[in-house]
Formats: sequence, structure tokens, C-alpha cells
Amino acid sequence: MTETSESTGKTSARAAKGRRRGLTVGRVFTTPGVHPYDEVAWERRDVVQTNWKSGETIFEQKGVEFPQTWSMNATTIVTTKYFRGAVGSSVREWSLKQLIDRVVLTYTKAGRDFGYFATDEDATVFEHELTWMLLNQVFSFNSPVWFNVGTPSPQQVSACFILAVDDTMESILNWYREEGMIFKGGSGAGLNLSRIRSSKELLSSGGTASGPISFMRGADASAGTIKSGGATRRAAKMVVLDVDHPDIEEFVETKAREEDKIRALRDAGFDMDLGGRDIVSVQYQNANNSVRVNDEFMRAVESGGSFGLRARSDGSVIEQVDAKGLFRKIAQAAWECADPGLQYDSTINDWHTSPESGRINASNPCSEYMHLDNSSCNLASLNLLKFLREDDTFDVERFEKAVELVITAMDISICFADFPTEAIGETTRAFRQLGIGYANLGALLMATGHGYDSEGGRSLAAAITSLMTGTAYKRSAELAGVVGPYDGYARNADGHKRVMRKHAAANDDIRTLDAMDGSIHTAATRVWAEGNRIGEANGWRNAQASVLAPTGTIGFMMDCDTTGVEPDFSLVKFKKLVGGGSMQIVNQTIPRALRRMGYTEETIEAIVEFIAEKGHVIGAPGLRSEHYEVFDCAMGERAISPMGHVRMMAAVQPFISGAISKTVNMPETATVEEVEEIYFESWKMGIKALAIYRDNCKVGQPLSDAKAKKADEPAPAPVVESSAPARATRKRLPRQRESVTTSFTVGGADGYITAGTYPGDGLGELFLKLGKQGSTLAGVMDAFSIAVSVALQYGVPLETYVQKFTNMRFEPAGMTDDPDIRMSQSIIDYVFRRLALDHLPFETRASLGIFTTEERARQLETGSYEPLSGAASLGDADEPEVPAVATQPTPPAPVEAEPTAVVTPLDVSSVHSSAELLELQLGRTADAPLCMNCGIKMRPSGSCYVCEGCGSTSGCS
Repeated sequence: MTETSESTGKTSARAAKGRRRGLTVGRVFTTPGVHPYDEVAWERRDVVQTNWKSGETIFEQKGVEFPQTWSMNATTIVTTKYFRGAVGSSVREWSLKQLIDRVVLTYTKAGRDFGYFATDEDATVFEHELTWMLLNQVFSFNSPVWFNVGTPSPQQVSACFILAVDDTMESILNWYREEGMIFKGGSGAGLNLSRIRSSKELLSSGGTASGPISFMRGADASAGTIKSGGATRRAAKMVVLDVDHPDIEEFVETKAREEDKIRALRDAGFDMDLGGRDIVSVQYQNANNSVRVNDEFMRAVESGGSFGLRARSDGSVIEQVDAKGLFRKIAQAAWECADPGLQYDSTINDWHTSPESGRINASNPCSEYMHLDNSSCNLASLNLLKFLREDDTFDVERFEKAVELVITAMDISICFADFPTEAIGETTRAFRQLGIGYANLGALLMATGHGYDSEGGRSLAAAITSLMTGTAYKRSAELAGVVGPYDGYARNADGHKRVMRKHAAANDDIRTLDAMDGSIHTAATRVWAEGNRIGEANGWRNAQASVLAPTGTIGFMMDCDTTGVEPDFSLVKFKKLVGGGSMQIVNQTIPRALRRMGYTEETIEAIVEFIAEKGHVIGAPGLRSEHYEVFDCAMGERAISPMGHVRMMAAVQPFISGAISKTVNMPETATVEEVEEIYFESWKMGIKALAIYRDNCKVGQPLSDAKAKKADEPAPAPVVESSAPARATRKRLPRQRESVTTSFTVGGADGYITAGTYPGDGLGELFLKLGKQGSTLAGVMDAFSIAVSVALQYGVPLETYVQKFTNMRFEPAGMTDDPDIRMSQSIIDYVFRRLALDHLPFETRASLGIFTTEERARQLETGSYEPLSGAASLGDADEPEVPAVATQPTPPAPVEAEPTAVVTPLDVSSVHSSAELLELQLGRTADAPLCMNCGIKMRPSGSCYVCEGCGSTSGCS
């Protein structure tokens, strides 16, 4: 804060004290005369963080102090991320008490200084209540608060920023500078480039304009440079272009063309890995791209009409395009490379509380914050599971009080906060945008016996979200009566009141299904009525109150099972141990859900044991099939359908001031038409923004998992020897044996597979022909073939190789000429899929997710991959039994043998995240980068990725 603004702030604070009486704060969580710290048991722990891949110790701090109830994972994340001071120095923070005091005491002092509290006692109660909630993981502020508040650093509290750029060179260059400063501070920003003239328009000098796409190149290079200067995550950045901009088609296809370039350069031998020396030649990789579509365009898509592209200088139509054709190009590009997403402009601005001050043109990088240009938003998220009582009822009263306290604290922070640019500071102080949200919705739904993709689940989520935002705006109206409404309110009073009425009307439309959501909805109806009545008299303190953010790092800080609005990622978790390492455990929400649904303890124990072994609930002993939906997850055997995610977003969107950070994951087999359906239905349902990600659509996947697997997987032979009590013996092939040679093409590269078999006894040798004779590639493949052949003859099952080598990703990759395997992630991936189809029985292949075209077609027709009665499955006659090891014969694999095998202690010992475990269970790679800090595979969190080991995120935190 500048000296002038600080002086003005103190003057206004003194004036507020003279005009109004402050808030009275009652105790809800705390006990009079007892400090929250005295109510918990504390213990000392050692935090040692290592890179899972290299084994290198990357952080160590011993003797840190945390409550016994906090997990080691939460302890590690807070210690490594949020404790301030040089490690090993006397000023280094070492206790959670120090961290919480640093933040809470700063907020409480500012609340006193700026006239928020009626008495000193109210300020003390506020301090204790806020401390109790943080200490007991009821909520958390966003990361910048923990980084900066109470330190000598600038007091930046916001994680989300929106910038602006005009059609002048001065403004464009200023955009580069401002964005770079935000990236330097570890945050992200978004902006809309639609004011910049298109490449089809003239400059005042008579020349042709460069267009916004050309200026995107410079900004992308800047982001990449700053990111590479020691940052541990990619720069978070959003670029938006309006659908009526004349350069829209070029914008839509920009990243898809770059993906083609990555493929071509890798095929030519260039180093295109993330961080590779040649990757800098690929552009636009540091931003998320979104198209702003309005109702006019979407109606033209619906009717099959034309749509006008308009000049930026005068708004005249300079080109007519087929709306459906352009919409198809958007969906095609998203299908190919996940960009662009869509932002529904008319819906966004219809819910805008400050329309007289300007339109909403853009969002932050994760798409949950949407408001005026040159503004920011600070976030906080509530842990919903903390409000579920022991009797499985939702504590409405405590939830309301928690929202009131958190919103009060968030608003106080704007009084003393610093901002990266003066323009952002002015707008934020004038409109005071806040973003309260929640985490653990998926866990709450599971614990209460609601399926994520169910009417009951959506009704409960909608009621809770409505109560949260209604309470937040009610407290905002009360704050306006204490310290005044936001500066822009007078000009926008009619627009703000209209949006409040829209929220209340949407609340009236909620249809409750049981006592739980009914009681929550009744409370929400009350707070909307009270809040709007108070707001009519006082105005509101905040132009925006709520968003649904990814909550990656802070979600782990609160020991949440699920983040943001997301369902559970998988039913099996990893618990970090105090002494180091981790252990695999079944999600502890599952037993609670089963008890609520009336299962006996004996049955619950059997179901949990089954889940621990299989990773899913299908076929669990005693579990009724109608309850399967309660345990559906984002990925796995019963993955929630893409439209199920969209329906949940639509249920809660009317009760969110901003938007929802969420990427709808689609299977690799999804079609362009299905992407179109998702984008179109999202508009019809009133969602504000949406992005999709189709599995394996990225050719140049960041930090390809193929490298990680080659680095840390043991050689095949020791795996067998480790489980055998005696030395294996080699079973050689006869001098004359049958063999089959298969020619193939993968991504334009040709090769041959020659597979030799024992007489009626399965695969015994493998030869791969790639590259010219005498080349390095040919030599390496010869050596690889010999190694695999010898191991097969020593009894290593073919299915082990298939499990290990399918889904390896490296070039050449792409289309094949094999009708059973249309796409392959690498030649090795193709080879072992082909060998599985040729030499493994149907049951084993089914457990690995490998099917012929005929089997997949049968599944679509009959709902089952199983061959018809009496029909032979491909591979059944080729390998009735795997070659025997002398001391331990390997029996044929039953249908469920593979999922069982991959969760044995031997196999799971090298697994350190839910994403990695899912790979083993499903036999396919979960698309996610590796954490640049600790090396383990990250998992999706909203529209970002989050590391389960250290809490790092790939976007804004």
C-alpha cells in the first residue's frame, strides 16, 4: 500500500469509527477463558522431504510443532510451503502456532484499526474463533496469505488477477511488464485480447495490423522465460478472445497447430520434452486459451445460421461465417489438444453486480474469478466435512457462523493488502471482490450416501452452496452498515440488487429430496431474504463474495479427501508416515458411508478389504449394486461420466458469484461430437465457463511418464526371483519352432515383430526390426529383444511385460495401420499391445483393458466384451499356460488376477500418489505431469494439477 493510500485508509477508518458501531462477535467454536491452543494436544515432528525419483533430500526441518490430529502430509506441506525464515536460522518458524498467530493477529489488528469491531472484547473473540477454525482445519486462506501476511514482504493476499490491454503499443508492452511481475510473484493472470485490432484491419498509418495472435507470441515467451528462472511450476496464464473477433479461427487453431509441430519435430529427432533445448521453438504453451461466446453466437449454432465477425475499430461486420462450422472448429481443436475452453459471455455478464463500471471480459487462469479488468480476488475455502455431525446431520448454525467469520476476515485483508500494480489495487479496493468457497464436497456426498452424479447429490450441493453465498452476502450487507458499502456500489446499486434477486430466485427453484438438504435449503431461503433486506438498507460491502477454486495446496493443508467441487479421485489414498515414507489406505469416508447405509461392521470390513485389493467396489462382498453410485470417482472402474460433472457444475453455478474451476475429463475414445455436446449443453444449463480434457490428447505431454518408468522400474528378472524360493531355470525353445511376423506402422515409422512360440505353450522369443541395419536404433532394439526373449524363457509372464510397457509415451507415436490398435503412444506401447492380443487369453487381456475391435464392438452392442458362448477369444489357443518356472509354476490368470497383483506390497512400494496407483490398477497412464519439486505424479484439481506429496500446484493456488 502506498503512503497516500495508507493515509487515506486510516482517515476513512477513523471516520467509520465515528459514524457507525462495529460488529458484535459471539463465540461459536471457542470457550471463554480457554485459548484454542490449549484445547488440542501438540507433538514435535521431523519433516524430511525427498524426491521420489532421485532419492535426493530436498527439504529438512526437525522438531516442528503440530497438533496430533494433523496428518504428516498436512504437516509437510505447511512446513515446506508456509513457514517463513531461512531454514536452519533462528528466525525460521517452527510451530503452527507461530504461523496462525502471524496471520490472525495481523487480521485482528487491522480489524481494530479500521473500525470493524464494536469493542476490544469482540476483536478478541474474533481472534480466538478464527484461530480455532484454522487450528482445527475448518477452513484455510489461499496461499498468498500464508506466504506474505505478517512478514516484511509486501502484504499480497490475492491469488487471482485479471489484467487489461488496449489497442495501443504502449498498452501491449505494459501488459508484458505487468504479467511478468505477477508471474515473478508466483501468481497467475488472465486477460482478454479482443480490443486489439485483427490482422484483417488497417492501422492509422495505412499498414495492416499484426493482430492479437502475434502479440501472444511475445507474452508466451515472456512467461516461459520467467518460469524457467528458478520457478517450480509453470506460469499460470489465461488468454481470452471474443468469438466475433476477425482472428478467432486462427486463435482457435493456434495450439492444435503447435501440437502438430511437436509431433513433427520429435519425429525428426529434436528434443521436445518439457525443458528440452528445442521446446522453445513451440509457442503458446504457457497459457490456457478460452473463447468468449455470447448468446447470439450460440443461437446461431443452434439454428444453423451465420454469424458476423466485427472490426475492432468501428464494430462493423467484416466477415460472415457459418456458426456451426466455427463451433465445430472449436470442438475439434479442444478434442485435439484440450484448448480452447469456452466462457459464456452473456451468462457471465447477466450475473454481473457492477455492470455500470464495465463489462466482465476475462477470468483468472483457473476460470473461477470473473470480474472487472485490472482487479484481483483473495480466496478462502471451507472444509465441508467438518460440518457433518456424528449423527450424519449437517451443522447449519456452525456453517453460517463460519462463513460470517471468514468473510469478515477476508474483507479486512483488503484494508491492508498490497497489490502488484496500482490499477489492480485501485479496482480491488473500490469493489472488494472476495472468493469464499469450499473443499471436500465429494467426500461429504459420499459420507452421506449420495452419488456425485445423482439428483440427491446435486440437491445437497446446491443447497450448501446457496447457504454459503447467501450467508456471505448477508454478512457483506451487515459490514456495509458498519464500515460502508464498496465504493462502486452507489453507481451499480440497481445492478447489484438485481443479481441478489436472481440468486434468491434460483434458491427457490431448488427441489430438495430428504431431511438433510431440506434443512439446509430452509436456512438458505432465510439468509437470502434477510441479506437482501439488510442490503436494501445498507448496500453491500463486496461486489463479489464466492467462487469455487481448485483448493489444491490448501485442501491438503486441511486434510481434505477431495478438492473444490470435485468428486473423489480414487477410493485408495496414500498416507504419509511420521518416520518417512507412505502407506496405502482406503479412503476413510467409505466406512462412514457404509454405516449410514445400514451395513454391518462385518460387511463393512469385507468391503473395505475388497477395495484395498481391487481399488473399486464392483463385486464387493455384500455391497448392493444400487449403492455403487455412492462410490463413483473421477477415474477408475466406475468413472463419473463427463456429463455427470457438467450437471454438478450446473447445479451449483447459480449460487456462485464468480465461476467454477473445473476441467471435464473425457475418455480417449470420446468424439468431437461429444465435445460439441458438452460445450453446447453447458451453455443451455447456465454454466459460466468450461474446459474439457480428452485423455492422451496431448502429443507432447509434459514430463512424459515413459522416462519416469524407465528410471525407477526394476528389471523384469529380479521381480520373478524376488518371489521365488529358488533360482529359476531356463526353458529353451526347440531348434525349429513356429513364429509369426507382423508388419506395422506407428506414427509413420515402419517396423516388424517376429514372435516365436513353444509348441502349444505360449510365447518364447521376440525380435523387433526397426531402423536401418547397423543403426543405433536397430542395435538397441536387438538387445532389447534378446533381453525380453531370455526373460520369457526363464518364466517371466508375458502379462508382466504388457503391464509394464503399455502406455509408455515417446515418439514416434500416433496412428497405426492395425485395425485393433488405432492409436499408440509409442512403438513399445504398440508392440506389447499386439503381443497381448496375439498371445494372452481374453480374461487376462480384459483385466489389462486390451480388446480387439470385434470385442469393443460387441461391448457397444451387448454391454459386454465377453465372447459369445462357444466362440474362441483371440489368443486363447496360443497360450494356454505361461512357461513354468522350475520352483514356482505360474497358473493361468483369472479374470481379477491383475488388479490383485498390482496392489501387493511388492508392487505398491514404488507408488507414491493416487494417480500412480490408478495407473497400476487400470493399466493405462493417467494424464498428468510429474511434480517439478518432489518428482511424483500429480493429479487433477479443478483446472490445475496438484501434487499429493508436497502440495505444489500447476496453476494458481
